[in-house]
Amino acid sequence: MAGYTNKTAKSTDYAFVTVWRVLGTRQEVLDILGDAGALRQWWPSVYLTVKPIAKGGPGGVGATFDLHTKGWLPYTLTWRLTVTEPVTLDGFALTAKGDLNGTGRWTLETDGPEVVITYDWRVSASKPLLRRLSWLFKPAFSANHHWAMARGEESLKLELRRRRSGSTTNIPEPPRPTFTRWAQR
Repeated sequence: MAGYTNKTAKSTDYAFVTVWRVLGTRQEVLDILGDAGALRQWWPSVYLTVKPIAKGGPGGVGATFDLHTKGWLPYTLTWRLTVTEPVTLDGFALTAKGDLNGTGRWTLETDGPEVVITYDWRVSASKPLLRRLSWLFKPAFSANHHWAMARGEESLKLELRRRRSGSTTNIPEPPRPTFTRWAQR
């Protein structure tokens, strides 16, 4: 997982490319990643609430969800996720509007028994806290993103195991949110 920056970017702009490798098929991964309505169930350390707004059309295009999310640091973000390209075995794209504004693209590739998942996330922070302090705390905010994505990879692997076994027996629960205030929602 690596972050990169554009030299002409504003201090509130963030661009990350995250790469996960999981045992499974693209269809298994897509069944999980392509269902934004289930994010809270399998990735609860980051997705505190997920509220469906619009179902979307063919391939899920237009599916819209209001999200309340967090990372390791003690602040939350509210934003709207909208699927902008069809959900296919190759991946899909989305937009973010709210405390974060920008685009995300999930790409899935088969590599033997594994799926290589790449997430290209390019957003600008509009939440006042992030906007005002990005110039100073950008490394901390970036580390917060990397922490959240590491929890996502861990949670996805657990969810794949759970779905394959058909049982939750002997499969740990996904990581919970940091800070008790949000863990109890």
